[in-house]
Amino acid sequence: MINKQLIIDRLVLIDGYLKELWILASLDKDSFLNDKKNAAAAESFLRRSLEAIFDIGRHILAKTGNIDLSTEYKAIAKGLGEKGFVSSETSKKLVEMAGYRNRMVHLYNMVSEEELYSIITSELKDIEKFITEIKKNIL
Repeated sequence: MINKQLIIDRLVLIDGYLKELWILASLDKDSFLNDKKNAAAAESFLRRSLEAIFDIGRHILAKTGNIDLSTEYKAIAKGLGEKGFVSSETSKKLVEMAGYRNRMVHLYNMVSEEELYSIITSELKDIEKFITEIKKNIL
């Protein structure tokens, strides 16, 4: 059985992280890049958001009998779309997010401050779409 409170708790975390990311995204590029703490904060809030997204996905898939789809981040992303918990468009974006999460964790030295700025100024709506679809389809 899906633990809706677990999902709500993770969505609240994501919402809080998004608020911080939107503040950072409102900075002009030079201001963002001139303070190293901005990139560090953006990376942390973004990584935590992605971890919470995949925690939600793993839980949903595992509790609905799709344990084989709940073991790896890209499989979680694909499984959520295949099982109709998110749209196919969101599923594809989640696959990209899984790859980016892996880069931030394992190839962190290759993630530039400019890249982080680009992501937070152009991709946060994808996280909002995930939240909307999970609320509609699960809660």
